[in-house]
Amino acid sequence: MVGRGIGMIRRKLGFKMSLFAKINWLIIILFIPVIIFFTYSNKASLAVIDKELQASNLKQLTYFSSQMEARINQTMDFVVTFSRDPNVRKFNGLNIWDDRYDRMQTKFVIQEKMMLQSGVMNIWPVEFTVYSQLNKEAISNADRMVQYEEQYLKRNVTGRWSYGDGEAVTPEKPAAFHWFYTDSFGEQDALIGSNLVVQASFYHENIQNMLDAYKTGGQGDPLLYHNGNSPILNRSASEDLSSELVRYLDGIELEDTMQEVVELENKRYLISSVKSFSLGWHLVDIVPLDQILDPLSKNRNLFYLAMGLLFVVGLSASVLLYRNVQRPIRKLILGLQSVQKGDFSVRIESNVNNEFAFLFYRFNDMSQQIQELIDNVLNEKLRVREATLKQLQAQINPHFLYNCIGYMINMAEMKDEEAVVSMGHNLSAYYRYMTRLERPTAFMSEEVGLIVNYLDIQKLRNVRIHYHIDIPAEMMKQQVPRLMLQPIVENAVIHGVGKTFSSGEIRITGQIEEGFCKLSVEDDGPGMTEEQLEMLNASMSQPLREDMGYGFWNTNQRIIHLFGGKSNLTFTKSEIGGVRATIVWELNAGDVQHHPSQ
Repeated sequence: MVGRGIGMIRRKLGFKMSLFAKINWLIIILFIPVIIFFTYSNKASLAVIDKELQASNLKQLTYFSSQMEARINQTMDFVVTFSRDPNVRKFNGLNIWDDRYDRMQTKFVIQEKMMLQSGVMNIWPVEFTVYSQLNKEAISNADRMVQYEEQYLKRNVTGRWSYGDGEAVTPEKPAAFHWFYTDSFGEQDALIGSNLVVQASFYHENIQNMLDAYKTGGQGDPLLYHNGNSPILNRSASEDLSSELVRYLDGIELEDTMQEVVELENKRYLISSVKSFSLGWHLVDIVPLDQILDPLSKNRNLFYLAMGLLFVVGLSASVLLYRNVQRPIRKLILGLQSVQKGDFSVRIESNVNNEFAFLFYRFNDMSQQIQELIDNVLNEKLRVREATLKQLQAQINPHFLYNCIGYMINMAEMKDEEAVVSMGHNLSAYYRYMTRLERPTAFMSEEVGLIVNYLDIQKLRNVRIHYHIDIPAEMMKQQVPRLMLQPIVENAVIHGVGKTFSSGEIRITGQIEEGFCKLSVEDDGPGMTEEQLEMLNASMSQPLREDMGYGFWNTNQRIIHLFGGKSNLTFTKSEIGGVRATIVWELNAGDVQHHPSQ
């Protein structure tokens, strides 16, 4: 009962994995999906934000480029319109017969118009200069004096914007963007000799003003870049970062529109570039991704920190549960296992002051009571078991005696004195063997000797009977119940060999394998059907009934009593035609359960 109870507890609690391990695995299984889902969600959010950031940055930079292009185009449109102004054309010498006052008045009007245009575009100041090849004069709204130089014009009239005019850069004349427009149609990059040339120039401060305004409304650090020229930076740009960026840009080929994520100064940056088709330069914006995404990274790190703290708290709770629940349960289980093995002296020491202290106290009290009960019942149980074995053995003796006496009567009537004498000698040996009831067990060799004597007697009655015995020497030394083989061999002789006139072979074989002894008795008689064998095997585990023979049943019960529940007597079809009776018992169980009277 105790063993079955412990087995049931172990099946219910699942002790293949301890409660502590199960809780820890549960915590881990709970945390893993949460972390995986959060990591996936965080990566997806970062990807969306990164994508939107790139799209927004490129859109802003494109808009900024369009604003700059609009101002440059506005400047160019004014130059073209201004070159067709009557006063400007008059200044080129088309009316050379005008007097000096008219000429001064024409110059004043031209300068006034240039100043007025520059004032209108105060956020994009431009210097305008008109050169007359006919008069070899120049008029400008610049603060400095401008002289007419033929070589200067030939060098710079290219039909496109250029950064610098070939002159030395000085504080009074810093580098600027220049565009020279001639009034000759279709030949903007050449001087004919009588051209009117209008020059438009703006300094890098114009670009810086726009870069500063762009930076104020965004997260980036914009600049205007052209390979081979010094970049134009916004006024608050980081020189170190700008130098790193310029070195990177010098090493690649910029497209009209480009966007890449690069690592500069051990930080990740989003670089966006849009080409200005008027100037041929590239507007470049560099955005620190780590700085923008830092709040998300902090939230992610805080989440991981919180999950780590929760994991530590969960493990701490698991450890407390292990110390206050798992350990006491393990002690209780070990105590029950010791009781299951028959050690009722086990006691559990309690160093806790909770519900388990009461369980330990009750367990110790139960173990003590069971030990006292075992001490009182053990001797009585042994006596009852010995009496049961002797009773089962005594039930077989009359059955065999009746058969032998009947045989002797038949032989005497047939005047076969030799058979009667032989039967008498064998009966004498049999009773000499059976009267030793103080020993309910015997060596297998003794049992085999009795069977040889019995089969020799049967051969006197039936000359067709012949037998073969093959039992290993190790099995011959085994202790077995007395008359274990006699009922089986007798049945093989009477109901097997005796049923037909063509049979007569009896085989007795034994073997030891995998810790079990196996003994078989088979005949070549008519045998039994599958249904009859099934009913006979089923009757071995049922209570004894009056309508069934008790020889096999008693033998099976004696085997179980002596060797335990793993032992049995079974019946199957024999290879030689009849029935095979097989006795199986555990080798160690037989050794352990020797009768004390041996």
